[in-house]
Amino acid sequence: MIDVKNLSKSFGDHLVLNDISQHIDPGEKVVIIGPSGSGKSTFLRCLNLLEIPTQGTITFQGTVITDPKVKIDQVRQQMGMVFQHFNLFPNM
Repeated sequence: MIDVKNLSKSFGDHLVLNDISQHIDPGEKVVIIGPSGSGKSTFLRCLNLLEIPTQGTITFQGTVITDPKVKIDQVRQQMGMVFQHFNLFPNM
């Protein structure tokens, strides 16, 4: 289960995500669509804290992962992410 409440992300003065709330049940499939630059990748990166949200909370399987006390590496072991570009790592 993933529960996102009032998620926002800014880069300086540029607001990329504005007050997003979403609940995803176990086994549910969700598609995120939109034009280039609309924040799709930023939203996904926030879900596993590769980007730190400016505000809001993200709960993954009952753990509020936006809490600074959470050991995010342990949470990430239960998540998967496929990167958009296969050549993300130049040595591969």
